[in-house]
Amino acid sequence: MIQVILDAEALAKTRFVVSPLNEVGATLLAWKHQPRPQARPLLTRARAALRGPEVPLLSALAGAGSGYVPDFLFPHPEGPAPSVAEQLEQVAGTPGERVEAELEALTRGRPLAGLAPSDSPDVVAALLAAGGRQLAEQAAVELRHFWRLVVAPEWDAARAVLEADVAHRARTLALHGAGELIPSLHPDLGWDGRALRIESRYYVTLPAPLVVFVPSLVATGVGTAIDPVYRLEPRPPVITYPAVPSAPTAAPASADLRRLLGVTRADLLATLTAPATTGTLAQRHYLTPPTVSYHLGILLRAGLVTRERAGREVRYARTERGTRLAVTGS
Repeated sequence: MIQVILDAEALAKTRFVVSPLNEVGATLLAWKHQPRPQARPLLTRARAALRGPEVPLLSALAGAGSGYVPDFLFPHPEGPAPSVAEQLEQVAGTPGERVEAELEALTRGRPLAGLAPSDSPDVVAALLAAGGRQLAEQAAVELRHFWRLVVAPEWDAARAVLEADVAHRARTLALHGAGELIPSLHPDLGWDGRALRIESRYYVTLPAPLVVFVPSLVATGVGTAIDPVYRLEPRPPVITYPAVPSAPTAAPASADLRRLLGVTRADLLATLTAPATTGTLAQRHYLTPPTVSYHLGILLRAGLVTRERAGREVRYARTERGTRLAVTGS
């Protein structure tokens, strides 16, 4: 079990972040496992990309076998919604000393914490011969290629779902506090008022100045990034949890509502407990955006939803009539 000790100040600083490179990291760690339904196309592309010649460093590190992928590949998110360009710049600028220290941790493991050594020490040793600074720059180039090939095609829709999940968590925190928020993220997370407990095969207890929670559409469980490099300035833990595509939760559409509107339109109306974009709704219902747009157009003309532009996004929300119909059927 991992225990992260958080005092009142640390808990106050704890935050949620939507991170592009964190989703890349979840992809590299999850591609060998049974994927979530919405992640299958992405992981199919990831498998193909990792077999290609353009990402030898990522291939070697993802296949090292210890369960640890060096943290410098997925830097600590700066701000609530860093862009992929900003994060790639962070990767390229990683000090060589940190790159080398993290690869050393990968090679030797951390036996007392339950982290096994790499299954491919010779591969890691060959990487280290190139020098930490050069590896950081190479990693940024490979991550950019992997991002464009694997994650970027679906990122706009994925980001909308992740942002909706964070908004849902913010409401839970505001209404019920951290004691209910943290366990709601995943059954493997617990909070006793003093320590964040994470069910894990690793054994670590450490104080932290804050924790960063990152939702993911790829992760099937909780992933905890705890800095294994003790001699350098430690990084706060980053905890990845599976985002709920249908958050916030809603009661399913009734049989009467489905008969009245049709299954797809009834389910869309029932889901709209908060404003959402076409991309978000497509992810929640595993539909294509054009299909969702078609059905929303019918609901709009019927006066059951409204449409409002927010920046570059268009969000749909239920009208009073739509809510009454979805909740009471009248």
